[in-house]
Amino acid sequence: MHREDFEILKTNLIYFDNAATALKPKEVLAKMNEYYNEYSSNVKRGDYDLSYKADTEYENVRTIVKDFIKAHSVKEIAFTSGTTESLNLIINGYFKDKLEVNDEVLLTKAEHASNILPWFKLSKDKGIKINYIPLDNNYEVTLDNVKKAITPNTKVIALAHITNVVGDIRPLKEIIAYAHSLGILVVVDAAQSVPHMAVNVQDLDVDFLAFSAHKMCGPTGVGVLYGKEHLLENMDSLNLGGGMNESFNADGTYLLKYLPNRLEAGTPNIAGVIGLGAAINYLNNMGIDKIADYEKELKTYFINKLSLIPHVNIINKNSHSGIIAFNIEGIFSQDVAFYLNKHHICVRAGNHCAKILKDEIGIANTVRISLYFYNTKEEIDNFINLISDKNKIEKEML
Repeated sequence: MHREDFEILKTNLIYFDNAATALKPKEVLAKMNEYYNEYSSNVKRGDYDLSYKADTEYENVRTIVKDFIKAHSVKEIAFTSGTTESLNLIINGYFKDKLEVNDEVLLTKAEHASNILPWFKLSKDKGIKINYIPLDNNYEVTLDNVKKAITPNTKVIALAHITNVVGDIRPLKEIIAYAHSLGILVVVDAAQSVPHMAVNVQDLDVDFLAFSAHKMCGPTGVGVLYGKEHLLENMDSLNLGGGMNESFNADGTYLLKYLPNRLEAGTPNIAGVIGLGAAINYLNNMGIDKIADYEKELKTYFINKLSLIPHVNIINKNSHSGIIAFNIEGIFSQDVAFYLNKHHICVRAGNHCAKILKDEIGIANTVRISLYFYNTKEEIDNFINLISDKNKIEKEML
């Protein structure tokens, strides 16, 4: 769908690395260039027309994001540099002062480094405990396993909505409802879900949620931190500086602005935020449900084809997102990626920033395919043709 909007796809490139970053359509690039060419100025500071225009465009994106994820208020939307910064701000700006020694955080071993390492550091600094929800035979999270993992000390559950290797879609609504019944807060890494499916934060009742622009056809260097307003009111502003304070005095007293501005110190990535707004409008024009349905169709087609190749071992055959992890028997994952690159096919190989997932699946590295709406069945057929002959792969890799 809409392949004509992507200049890079006018070559013979096949791009299957969308879980890492998505391609950027011309509409997004044009909107960002419009800012640089027509009203390039700072926001929240100027008393002239260009700055007013930049302010208006920038703040309008906050409303676009609010509506896209169905948040209650624009006060619940803060802009960051990406999912990683959002998660770090949530963990260090909110939970660092709320959790005590021996309080427990539940994760899974399928989480991205950004949803594990900040918790590890908090464990080291504060003495909190990290435990893991066991995965089922499909390497997925179930509500039953969440219930079994919870202890009287559990205070937080932090999960990806969709994991970036297994690609399972977690039953968040049920998990969150059960967690809240026990007074447990839930943090969601939505980097792999918001670009691909409808996400309604009020319906999920999620406490905190993070995602990135660049995985949803927007620019790099921009992300979103969503939090319920009453929680964000109790979050420390870790970055202090211009744009987030009302006043400060020589005696050391200062007054911060109201949400969400007090969470956005310094000059933000203005063009990037404007690009995020354009990307969301672009996805809305296509219809996020239409995108989700098409990806499911592509995934089913891909899995059916891959399953017929005897030397291919599919790790996550039963997951429902557009992510496929596999290996070819006897060939290192990076070698497969190098081979495919010679034929202008982009895939990811390695541990995909999920370095402890190997404890669950018994494999350290995989080849990862991740689909988006601009991929086609013809591209899949080309891919299948290239990996069907194991001898050809081995010969070309010599």
